[in-house]
Amino acid sequence: MSSMQSNSSANVTFVRPATFFISGFSNMPHAKYYYVFLSLVYVVTVLGNSFIMYIIYLARRLHTAKYIAVFHLALIDLCESSALIPKVIDTFLFEHHDISYEACLENSFFVYHFMNMESMTLLVLAYDRLVAICFPLHYHAIVTRKTMFLILGVMWIFSVIYFSVLVGLVNILSFCRSNVIDSYFCDHGIIYRLACNDNSINILIVKINFGLLICTPLLLIFISYFCIGLALLKIAHGAERIKAMKTCTSHFMLVAIGYIPFLINNIASLTTPIHPNIRLINNSLTQTIPPMLNPIIYTLKTEEVMQSIKELYKQNKVNTTKRMKCSRRNSKQK
Repeated sequence: MSSMQSNSSANVTFVRPATFFISGFSNMPHAKYYYVFLSLVYVVTVLGNSFIMYIIYLARRLHTAKYIAVFHLALIDLCESSALIPKVIDTFLFEHHDISYEACLENSFFVYHFMNMESMTLLVLAYDRLVAICFPLHYHAIVTRKTMFLILGVMWIFSVIYFSVLVGLVNILSFCRSNVIDSYFCDHGIIYRLACNDNSINILIVKINFGLLICTPLLLIFISYFCIGLALLKIAHGAERIKAMKTCTSHFMLVAIGYIPFLINNIASLTTPIHPNIRLINNSLTQTIPPMLNPIIYTLKTEEVMQSIKELYKQNKVNTTKRMKCSRRNSKQK
């Protein structure tokens, strides 16, 4: 184990490693190609989410409660990828496997915080679609921009406090066995298992985390779409039903991409033995691919966004033409 700092208190010795060693993807053939692939994923994620935020910011027709949530999702996807992929590239491609104790806890906090915020934002978008289809006459009174900002603000406060406690509880653990983290980032689920003292409270918090922040949002999204399905069956005209269904298509695809691979990975790990590298690749793809695909889906599958892009393009073209004409006139006058 790397250099250790020991503190004694109340006849209990706490051993805190100066550094952790991230050892994921060990002995994986052609690993560098995978890291290059993740680099490309990160570039596309940054460009795609920056583009969708830019469009929502410029297009006044998108300054609604729904697209405040979409803007927030793009921002969270950008932050989640930035908290994860650059560190993975630095760790494995440039072989900087050692990470300080404090930096490891910071990495764990930000990765889990932004993963949770993505999940909760998908729940907010499900709520938006539920009100829009089940209570269309009251939609603009219920889902306002002020309400959306309030919901997102409460989500941030809750998530920051919760994961500060989750990660902070690592400080009560003593690491006298190993400082090697068999993952591609500072995975809290692995860190607390390295402890050699009582970690029962950490196990309890992790179980609460799984039930409260993973299963509950997915269950509520499922219930919301069940209610939406019942409401769609009551719509008499087929054309109106199809139009209403289209408004849910993008969000439903985001939920499927975000949750299905995660659930498959967890079910597979419980039922069949999986090679550690395959497990890590599956988990890393589950965390990195959805943030890349989310802006693409919203751009291609949402008519309002596509229409706004066309309008902004035409407006920009007109402004460019006017500037060129003005510059020509000025040059002739001179």
